[in-house]
Amino acid sequence: MAGVGTRHGALLPREGTGLIIIDVQEAFRPAIHAFDETAANCGLLAEGFGVLGRPVLASVQYPERLGEIVPEVAERMPHGAEPVSKLRFSACGVEAFDAALDAAGCETWVLAGIETHVCVNQTAHDLLERGLAVHVAADAVSSRTERNRDLGLAKMAAAGAVVTSAETALFEMLEEAGSPEFKAISRLVR
Repeated sequence: MAGVGTRHGALLPREGTGLIIIDVQEAFRPAIHAFDETAANCGLLAEGFGVLGRPVLASVQYPERLGEIVPEVAERMPHGAEPVSKLRFSACGVEAFDAALDAAGCETWVLAGIETHVCVNQTAHDLLERGLAVHVAADAVSSRTERNRDLGLAKMAAAGAVVTSAETALFEMLEEAGSPEFKAISRLVR
C-alpha cells in the first residue's frame, strides 16, 4: 500500500517542472484555429508558472518575418523570460534554448504553443528522447486546422507525452488549497 503523500507519476510535481511556450507569434493570429483561446491559455500558464516560481522558456520562429510573441502572452511572462529565436521547428538543438533548458534543471516540461503538429510536436519528441517527461496542455496548443492539432496531440501521446490542460497543470502543481499561490492562481482562472 502506498504511503500518505505518494502521488501518481502522471501528476505534475511542482519541483522540477518548467514551462515551454513555442512560437505564439503575431503572424500566426489569422491562420491558427482558436488562436485567441490558445494565446489566453499560454498567458495563463506563463503567469501561473511565474506565481509558482517555476522556469518559463519561450521560443519565436523566424521573428524577422513572423514577429514577436503576442502581447497577451508576452505581458504575462515572468520577469527575465526572454524568448529564444529559432529557425528549426524543434526548439531543441538551438544552442541558446538548450543552454536555458539545461540551466533550468527541470526533469518535467509542460508544452504550449503553435503549431501542435509541427514545432510543438518536434520539441516534445526531442525532449522525450532526452529522457525528460512532457505534458502538453491541449487547450494551449493549436494548428491551422483542428485536424492537425488533434493529430499532433495523438502523436505526442503515443510517444509518451501526457495530454493535459492549462488549469489541470497548475492545480496539480499546487496540490492543495489555502496557500497564497492557490489564491493567486484561483484568481487567474476565473
